Amino acid sequence: MERTENRNHERRKKGGLVTMPFIFANEACEKLAVVGFNANMISYLTGQLHLPLTEAANTLTNFGGTASLTPLLGAFVSDSFAGKFWTISLASIFYQLGFILLTVSAILPQLRPPPCTGEEPCQEANGGQLAILYVSLILSAIGSGGIRPCVVAFGAEQFDESDPKQSTKTWTYFNWYYFVMGAAILVAVTLLIYIQDNVGWGLGLGIPTVAMLISIITFMAGYPLYRHLDPSGSPFTRLVQVGVAAFRKRKMNVADSKLLYQNDELDAPISLGGKLIHTEQMKFLDKAAIVTEEDNVKSPDPWRLNTVHRVEELKSLIRMGPIWASGIILITAYAQQGTFSLQQAKTMNRHLSHSFQIPAGSMSVFTILSMLSTTAFYDRIFIPIARRFTGLDRGISFLHRMGIGFVISTFATLVAGFVEMKRKNAAFSHGLADHSQATIPISVFWLLPQYCLHGVAEAFMSIGHMEFFYDQSPESMRSTAMALFWAVVSVGNYVSTLLVTLIHKFTRRPDGSNWLPDNNLNKGKLEYFYWLITILQLINLVFYLWCAKRYTYKPIQVHSKSDSSSSDEKEEREEVELASKV
Repeated sequence: MERTENRNHERRKKGGLVTMPFIFANEACEKLAVVGFNANMISYLTGQLHLPLTEAANTLTNFGGTASLTPLLGAFVSDSFAGKFWTISLASIFYQLGFILLTVSAILPQLRPPPCTGEEPCQEANGGQLAILYVSLILSAIGSGGIRPCVVAFGAEQFDESDPKQSTKTWTYFNWYYFVMGAAILVAVTLLIYIQDNVGWGLGLGIPTVAMLISIITFMAGYPLYRHLDPSGSPFTRLVQVGVAAFRKRKMNVADSKLLYQNDELDAPISLGGKLIHTEQMKFLDKAAIVTEEDNVKSPDPWRLNTVHRVEELKSLIRMGPIWASGIILITAYAQQGTFSLQQAKTMNRHLSHSFQIPAGSMSVFTILSMLSTTAFYDRIFIPIARRFTGLDRGISFLHRMGIGFVISTFATLVAGFVEMKRKNAAFSHGLADHSQATIPISVFWLLPQYCLHGVAEAFMSIGHMEFFYDQSPESMRSTAMALFWAVVSVGNYVSTLLVTLIHKFTRRPDGSNWLPDNNLNKGKLEYFYWLITILQLINLVFYLWCAKRYTYKPIQVHSKSDSSSSDEKEEREEVELASKV
């Protein structure tokens, strides 16, 4: 026991603010690479590989969905046996290979279809050329699987929650983590997209490839300084064990919750920051902690008997489920910025001068700027003011923060529909409706409201969602919690693909037109698509408000040390953090 305390003491010497430059530098380079790789891909797929618009849009959302689903696998590897540091390192290498392959395909002409001449229809990429694209995307998705669920949780773990001096830094870390990430994205959607559109795709993709290499080197250089927490075994196995044990004892009744099985020594590796205490919800699962004559309490079979802490781990994840699901439609709405909103921008006047025009893919810079400014305002101004009224260190709860983001996002999609109406009216009034490549004499800055509102919504919703998953998940499942955050992005992208496919199919008319045409947005009804998503968001908002009102925060018993009147004497104290203190 003394050896364990000494080991924990050694761990606490590491970590803290000194590790942040390495983690933030890694995140900045990695995001520069990833966004430089993804932000303008719709232009690469349609302009270089000559894919139809809907096929290109679905390829991107499918890739986005897959890249956000693989974190579940990465979380399993990290929490089970590899640990966060090595999972991130190995995943980064896969990402690097994906970047290299795509960059090579952009440099070598034989790996792309020939340029369009204007005399004949453009030749689409053949099977071999598409295979190279898909392999590079798969490698990148595998890389995402290891990086996304681990890097945020790894950074947060550098602060010891049992240390009062560091416990309040965790939620500030989330704000500034997202700020650094946004700053890197800002560079990607301006400089890199300009290079891709005006210099060449070889250099435009080569820079992100080099950035990813720098990211790997920077992250590994901080190894001696990091606070490394040992993996505590497969969390998924523990969850299944609780379910199986509860089912096996389904005919038994819980006479007294105080008699349910507790074993601090058994739970020690998975409850370093505090032990979960019993809650009254989902009482069926409590049956897994009923002690019978057949059970060996000193060395229990986890398929028959589990501690209250392990039962509450499963309860916590189940309680998080509805809040998790409420984020899907928001991601579906947000996904349109990289597809149809970008295509809107391509048809509009993007000139800032006679010789310079904004690349369509760089319009997302306004989303990033609004997200960055909102995040800084929230952290520096809003929180201190809100704290005076609420008494909460974080100003408002993450559930309130998420709710604000939902409202703003719904309004952003509604506005996008009206802007599309104005864009099409300008096309018809100038006789350009039949010319898909013609520039409509209407400023691209009409798209600013939808881009900026989505940025403000992200500052509230996405950061709040991330905080929620990290804070409310069991301590031993922090990587899994971040994987759930990215799983929302995955499902949201797949829902976007499904919506686009269904609308493209069922709105088709005998003349071939539909709401989302492949070649000419002027002939479609994109505004109807935006308003359909708006209606879905309104329904989702009602669902979220209902879930948030009924949500029960996890109660946790925190063990910390406090000084007594004598500096040589220490005493243990226990305090229960209730939901009202979150």
